[in-house]
Amino acid sequence: MERSIDKAVIHVLNQHKGGNQVQTAWDRYEAQQPQCGFGELGVCCRHCMQGPCRIDPFGEGPTRGVCGATADTIVARGLARAIAGGTASHSGHALHVVHVFQKTVAGEAPAYAIQDETKLKAVAARSGIEIEGRSSKEIAQDLAKLALSEFGGKEEPLAWAACTVTPGRIEKCSELGIVPTSIDSTVAEVMHRTTYGVDADPINILLGALKCAVADYTACHLATDLSDILFGTPQPVVSKANLGVLREDAVNIALHGHNPLLSDIIAQVASEEELIAEAKKAGASEGLNVVGICCTGNEILMRHGIPLATSSVSQEVAIMTGVLDAMVVDYQCIMPSVATIAECFHTKVITTMSIAKMPGAEHMAFSDENAVECARAIIRQGIERFKFRNPDKVCIPQESSTAIAGFSAEAIIGALAKVNAEDPLKPLIDNIVAGNIRGICLFAGCNTVKIPQDKNYVEMVKKLLAENVLILATGCASSTYARHGFMTSEATNKYAGEGLAAVLTAIGEAAGLEAPLPPVLHMGSCVDNPRAVDVAAAVANKLGVDMAQLPVVASAPEAVTEKAIAIGTWAVVGGFPTHLGMAPPVLGSKLVTETLTATIKDLLGGYFIVEPDPVKAAEKLLAVIDERRAGLGL
Repeated sequence: MERSIDKAVIHVLNQHKGGNQVQTAWDRYEAQQPQCGFGELGVCCRHCMQGPCRIDPFGEGPTRGVCGATADTIVARGLARAIAGGTASHSGHALHVVHVFQKTVAGEAPAYAIQDETKLKAVAARSGIEIEGRSSKEIAQDLAKLALSEFGGKEEPLAWAACTVTPGRIEKCSELGIVPTSIDSTVAEVMHRTTYGVDADPINILLGALKCAVADYTACHLATDLSDILFGTPQPVVSKANLGVLREDAVNIALHGHNPLLSDIIAQVASEEELIAEAKKAGASEGLNVVGICCTGNEILMRHGIPLATSSVSQEVAIMTGVLDAMVVDYQCIMPSVATIAECFHTKVITTMSIAKMPGAEHMAFSDENAVECARAIIRQGIERFKFRNPDKVCIPQESSTAIAGFSAEAIIGALAKVNAEDPLKPLIDNIVAGNIRGICLFAGCNTVKIPQDKNYVEMVKKLLAENVLILATGCASSTYARHGFMTSEATNKYAGEGLAAVLTAIGEAAGLEAPLPPVLHMGSCVDNPRAVDVAAAVANKLGVDMAQLPVVASAPEAVTEKAIAIGTWAVVGGFPTHLGMAPPVLGSKLVTETLTATIKDLLGGYFIVEPDPVKAAEKLLAVIDERRAGLGL
């Protein structure tokens, strides 16, 4: 079984010195074979204790559960609950940021400050908050109140969604009755309507799921905006990516998870001379080396230029290098197995959030009020573990790639403004019209053990770039393209088609880079996907069209989580044809499958495209882009 195409990951999997007892996600996946076919099709139900029930997909066994639910109902319920699960995750993340934002404004969180007043005023003005003649603190207080109100207890549509999409999207969502009024109550509504004896109409359940996906979009956008205000809106930064960024003569500390509230403080504290001196005194001649994993890695990469070690599916491999002294985790996409694998090495796994502990790890509670002290204590744990490192277990691969990260929507608009200061979007629109940019594809999502790590991403992007499609990337897609060298000027010269290369070269030179922009633009972590919507909405509003008319598509070729399902669903609601490299557990219902891949296109413009073959997937996305271009008369 091919596990990865990342040479660094392959090297460590084959050469690590942890012994035969080390079991990775790929080993455990093989041990799980064959996986449950009913589960893969989504036709099993355990929502009540009369089950679990399962429907025979071949029509030769039970066609209804004990309560009478059909395969259509069971599949729709399962999908809706997955979207609710993803939305709850993003809601928890966003609400955590809101609370810290409130404390910051109130002066109760001294480690934090409003770093980007321009974005504060832009978000406030967009949300209808008065900014003229008011102090930043007054504006921030009102914005904090508005943000908190988005989670529950109001009747109006979610403000963060309503003011960041096109009027056409609002109209479509209103027609379908999928406009949520709060994030958390929408999650609760899905859990209610899919429980025993409530909603049994599969189409009605799916509409509820779409509404929940809009709530997920709101949570993601809210978290991104407030994080930018607190930590700074990302701008292009040059760094490195892949396991070769680990250093034998330094205390290596990996930050893993999703939320920047702790990792950003650690990134700041790690440069303190006192801590560096302590690391050197412990024997690490190069001092401290903080690296990132998964989306926390993306957060500190784009704001601090801290190297990105690897993505979620290969998180265990970072420990297997034998030089990771501490892995500090917050929440989401953290395998509990990291603590088990750490037992074969010297790595200390440190959990920091009360809702995300694991057996075998040390818990060091993170306090918003004392964030700096928490960060210093955590770093000292890494320094302490350095002396337990076993030189015989060191296995650092050489591979690492240069990566230019940090292309927020503001950074992209800023680069375009170097070409046309009065009308920054004009160069982008003109080149789309001329065909130099055939279309835009947002790659998002995860890596999965079911597909060789990065394979689909890399094969698809080579095909799309050669056809002049500009690529945006978030989450583990960002990690993939950073590790494989697609986020460099050299990659533009190597992979981009003639028209796209000319555009990226012109913008890069206008911006003073003396080289092209990368062909894949790093837009942040998975929660940052709304940054791409911001660009699309700006272009659509400029043209006076809806987002569903733009030659813009999305792809999650190696998706894993409920969060990815929620994001993919709101991309469809946003009007974007969205490719999946693997089918979610819906194939047990012809009605649900056809609704998501065909019927919904007539309702929203967006729809799902399921294609496991990466080359065929790229060809299908190109066909969709051309269809959209033709619709615009291009």
